[in-house]
Amino acid sequence: MSKPSASHMRSTLVFLLGLLVFFQVAAGQDSTALLKMQNSHAYLNIEEHRQGKGNNVSEISFGDPHDVWQYPNSVACLVVYSDGKFALERREEQTVGRPKVKSTEGTLSADDLQQLKGILDNEDLKKVTTPKMPDLPADAQALREIESLDIQINHSGSLQRITTVKERIKTGALVSATSGPSSGLDTFLDNGQPYKKTLNPLMKWFEGLQKKNKSNLKEAKPQYCAPINVG
Repeated sequence: MSKPSASHMRSTLVFLLGLLVFFQVAAGQDSTALLKMQNSHAYLNIEEHRQGKGNNVSEISFGDPHDVWQYPNSVACLVVYSDGKFALERREEQTVGRPKVKSTEGTLSADDLQQLKGILDNEDLKKVTTPKMPDLPADAQALREIESLDIQINHSGSLQRITTVKERIKTGALVSATSGPSSGLDTFLDNGQPYKKTLNPLMKWFEGLQKKNKSNLKEAKPQYCAPINVG
C-alpha cells in the first residue's frame, strides 16, 4: 500500500468537510443575518481489509482501495438576525445518506441579544481572519478526525468570515508494502489555536443557546446546515 501524498490528504480533507462552501439559508445565500455559525465534526476511522461493512461505511479513493472508512458526522448551525430572531439546526448522520435533522426557531431575549452584540463588537474578534491550513507532518498516514468552525459576522454591511480547522492525524512510517502503516501516534493540528481565547466567548454563547433550546428541537427538513460532503 503506497503512502498517500500530503496534497492528496489535504484535498480529501477539504472535499469531506466542504470548508469553503458556507451553509445555505433557506433557498439561497442570506447576507442580511447578523451572525451565521456552523460547527462540523466528522470521524474518519479506517478499517483495513476487514470483512463486512457497517451501516456507516463507504469507500473513497484514498490509500488502499480495499480499505474502508467510517465517517459518522454531526453539524450544528445557527442564524441570528439583528432583531433577535434566530434559527438553530442540528444534523446527525450516523448512517451515510440518512441524516437526522432537528431545528427550532425563536427570538433571543433582550439580555442574550445584547450579550451577543457585545461579543461581536469586540475589537480583537473583528481582527480575526481565516488562518492558514496547518501543515501536515511528513509521516502523515491518514485523517482520523476533523472539526471545522465556520463563522460569518455582519458588521454594518461588511461581512467578516472565519474558518478554523482541527485535525487528528494518524502518523507513522510504512512497515512494508503488504502490512500497511505502523501504529504510530496521532498528531493533533489546530489552525485556530492562536485565536482560541478571542473566539471562546462566542463559542460559549453558542453552546449556551444550544443547551437552552435542546428541548425545543423538533424533526425537520434540512434548511440551514450544509452537510459534510462524503461523496
